Amino acid sequence: MNFDLTDDQVALRDGIRSLLVGRFSMERVREGFDRSMFDELTEAGVFSLRADGFSWADSVVVYEELGRACIPGPLVGSAGADAVVDVIEGRSGDAVWIEHLASLDRLLTLSDDGVREIPAASLIGAEADWPLDPLTPAHRVDSLPEGELIGTAIEASKLRNELTLLTSAQQVGLASALVDMSVGYAMTREQFGRPIGSFQAVKHMCAEMAVKAEVARAAVQAAACIMDDPNTGDAMRSLHGAKIVAGEAAIMNGRTATQVYGGMGFTWEVDVHLYLKRAWVLETRFGSADTHADAVAEMLPQPEPSQH
Repeated sequence: MNFDLTDDQVALRDGIRSLLVGRFSMERVREGFDRSMFDELTEAGVFSLRADGFSWADSVVVYEELGRACIPGPLVGSAGADAVVDVIEGRSGDAVWIEHLASLDRLLTLSDDGVREIPAASLIGAEADWPLDPLTPAHRVDSLPEGELIGTAIEASKLRNELTLLTSAQQVGLASALVDMSVGYAMTREQFGRPIGSFQAVKHMCAEMAVKAEVARAAVQAAACIMDDPNTGDAMRSLHGAKIVAGEAAIMNGRTATQVYGGMGFTWEVDVHLYLKRAWVLETRFGSADTHADAVAEMLPQPEPSQH
């Protein structure tokens, strides 16, 4: 299986990256998600990739770029929708946290009984005073309404897998951007009369970050290719692996980047802390690394009981 991007995917990557750089500066990103941001991404075709004939391997290229640019909002939940949608796992009566509630048109819930749709206007919750990610406002809803059943349990499982893949791609984008930010800073920040990037310890830190990002990218691309053609591998095992390594790469690169910046990465003026906080938030979406690791463990052959 070849994980190198095709010429068309390179053009797709460069096109979406150019769009995001041109329209979504960090100053605008720091203002948070709004309807105009959703409309511009919709116009660019971000949320209609599959309907427009793009593969999952193509889709993860786009969502990696969204992560790289730290674009906020319910980007994964809105994939394939014509409105602002978020998707969470939960059942009627559950206490849940809902992100970007003020911007949502509707909420989809995934559970063992299927997919349910809840109008956002019917959701009432208290907004968190100090959300983990300042660009991801969250409301606590004490009792989730039942909603209308619009999909089967099989369809819920399929949707969960698709959104897990796109979330993993965003995590890869975060990890890759943190490498670029750290290397750029290390090349210009001087200490003891020379760039800190010339110190062996900093070189090793940046190199380890780059390796983590590339391994995660390969894992997500592999999962996407198998999702496009299930005959090429074990789709669920590759998907679990992708979420594990992508989540770990985003979080570890965020922490390492903060060290490269000498602690400045956690100040409001520097963007690094926004990437790390987004990585923490995405780790909670559609299963943490531990959850997916447990799923992989359950798929492994169990040892035969000893005969004594």
